[in-house]
Parts: sequence; structure tokens; C-alpha cells
Amino acid sequence: MSAPASHLPAPTGYPIPSAPPTYEETTGINTYPPYPAPESGHGPNMKSMNPPPYPSQPVPAPNPITVQTVYVQQPVTFYDRPVQMCCPSCNKMIVTRLSHTSGALTWLSCGSLCLLGCVAGCCFIPFCIDALQDVDHYCPSCQALLGTYKRL
Repeated sequence: MSAPASHLPAPTGYPIPSAPPTYEETTGINTYPPYPAPESGHGPNMKSMNPPPYPSQPVPAPNPITVQTVYVQQPVTFYDRPVQMCCPSCNKMIVTRLSHTSGALTWLSCGSLCLLGCVAGCCFIPFCIDALQDVDHYCPSCQALLGTYKRL
């Protein structure tokens, strides 16, 4: 058998092959110096060409933003006087309309007068006195019952 042949250097008249160009070099992507990008309109095969126009799609109009103001109303405490408030039913600023109805204090007063001997009809006087009756608050606009003040 013969001895293995050693590699001989390449002849001097031929160029030494180098690595093939990279993908970026072949496609022209990210061509930084020393690879200048070709200028449009110049060069042997370039005619004054502009890039093809892209079909433009209509830009959709932005939806209008609706702003809604929300007023948070503190809990209303009802007494025996009219109250200014915003009606939760009709959302109007109103002053409540009062209506007096007989409640526990009215009946206790009537029973007390009966026990004291006012049985000839005087025991019914508490039903005529507003200060002894419960108070219902109504909206004057929509007639909704808004609250009740109970005396007892």
C-alpha cells in the first residue's frame, strides 16, 4: 500500500473559493455598509421606476366615545319636612310632596286617651293631628313613593 497523499496547496492562478453569500446579502435585507443599497432610477437595468402603488383601504372612522356622567346620591334621610332630592324614578330634581298616614304613634295615642276616659269621640283626635302621624314622601312629578318617616 502506498502512503497517504498529502494535500497540495492550490495553484496560484486560481482564486481561493470563499463562503457563499448570506441570505440577507442575496435578498437585499439589512444591507448595511459595505453593501450599499441600490438607488432607484440608476443602474444598468433600472429605469425611473417608482414602487407600485398599494391599494389603499378606507380608514374606518373611530367610534365616538360616549361619556356618561353618573351622580352618586347620598342616602336621603326622611323627616316630617319636605326634602329636596333627585327622584330615582324620573331622575328630576324635586322637592318631595308629603302625605300623612296613621301609624303606631297615632294608635297608641288613641288607646291612651280611651284608657283616660275620652271615649265620647275625643280619643280620635290623634288621627287629626299631623304631628302624631307617619309621613310618606312622594315625587310630585311621577307620583312615586320615595320614602316614609315613621314616628315610632
